[in-house]
Amino acid sequence: MSDQDKHSDHRLREGYERLLGRLQDGAKELSWENLQKDLDDAVEFEAEVEDYTRDELSLLRAWVERDLKDMRHYLAAGGEGVASWLGIDLDVLSRRIREALFSIADRTVIDRLRFEDDLEAARADYCEGEMIAPGLLSCVHCGSEVTLSEVARLEPCHQCGHRYFARGPQAASQ
Repeated sequence: MSDQDKHSDHRLREGYERLLGRLQDGAKELSWENLQKDLDDAVEFEAEVEDYTRDELSLLRAWVERDLKDMRHYLAAGGEGVASWLGIDLDVLSRRIREALFSIADRTVIDRLRFEDDLEAARADYCEGEMIAPGLLSCVHCGSEVTLSEVARLEPCHQCGHRYFARGPQAASQ
């Protein structure tokens, strides 16, 4: 691994840890909406204090969101807690990461998050990473619209970072 790659990994690791730390200090009741807002705010803060590319910020957001979803699903399925989800001794983690994960897990409203996640996926016609025909798509999470003028690989929503899209404008009732 080159020195440049090591530097990039270090920057991204520090950004991931800062995002978790900012989520720890977020809303007391962690609904899915609050988590998304806190994550958006944390990513915006990172964009202001660090020199990340848009792709790096999208990756950081997606990685933190992925891990929080995975932890949530594990806990919802009756998992014993953060330590068993991680599968490692908590003493090897930095205090900052350990406290952030416990704080987020403690505030998670598991059943509601599972329902909302399933609802978003059910409303989606397309998922990030898929190759799709041109046209108007809308994010099923925030309603942001994107128009593709040619066949393209679908990127995460540029507004909220979510993965699921529907063809056409989002219905007003959603």
